[in-house]
Amino acid sequence: MDKIDIKNLTGKCLISLTDFSDEFTDALIYVCAHNSDGAMGFVINKRIKDFMPSDLIADLNFNLPNLSLPVGLYNGGPLEKAKGFIIHSNEYHRHDSIDNGGGIAISSSLEVLQDIFTGQGPQEKMIALGYAGWAPLQLEKEIAENRWLVTEATPELIFAHDDAAKRNLALSYLGIDYENFTPTIGRA
Repeated sequence: MDKIDIKNLTGKCLISLTDFSDEFTDALIYVCAHNSDGAMGFVINKRIKDFMPSDLIADLNFNLPNLSLPVGLYNGGPLEKAKGFIIHSNEYHRHDSIDNGGGIAISSSLEVLQDIFTGQGPQEKMIALGYAGWAPLQLEKEIAENRWLVTEATPELIFAHDDAAKRNLALSYLGIDYENFTPTIGRA
C-alpha cells in the first residue's frame, strides 16, 4: 500500500487506537473534509438503529408512499447531533451532493432522503446524526500521537452491513490481522 499523505485526509478512514472514554472508542471514521481549516468526518461503525420512512414522515411532512426501506442510522460524532448527513454511493447525484471521490458522496438534503424512501435514491446509503471535527492541525497531531491509524476508504468498507466487521476490514487494508492486533503501545 502507498504511504498516505496526512496533509490531505479527505476521503480516507481513521481507525481509533486510543481507548477513548467517549464515542470514539473502537471508532472507524470516514473523513469527508480535511484542509487548512481543520477536518470533518463521520463515525461509520456505530449504528443507532435502522431508520424507517415512518420515523420522518410525521416530523417533516413528507408525502411518501407506504414503504419499508430501512436505512442505517449512525451516531456520526459528538458535534451537532441534531443535524443529519447522508453518506451515499456516487452513482446518484443531486445538486447539493459533494462527490468525495472513490465512489462516495455526502449530502444533507431532504430531497435525497425523499428519493431514498421512494426507491429512487443511491444504491448504498447511511445516515449520520452529528459529526466529528478537528481544529487546524489537531488531527495531524493526534495521528502523530498514535491515536489514529489512517487507511483508504472504499464503498465496500463504508457501506458494509456488518458494523463489527468494518474495523477488521479497515485493519486488513493495512495488512493488520485483527486477531493479533492490540492498540496498546508499550515501552521496552
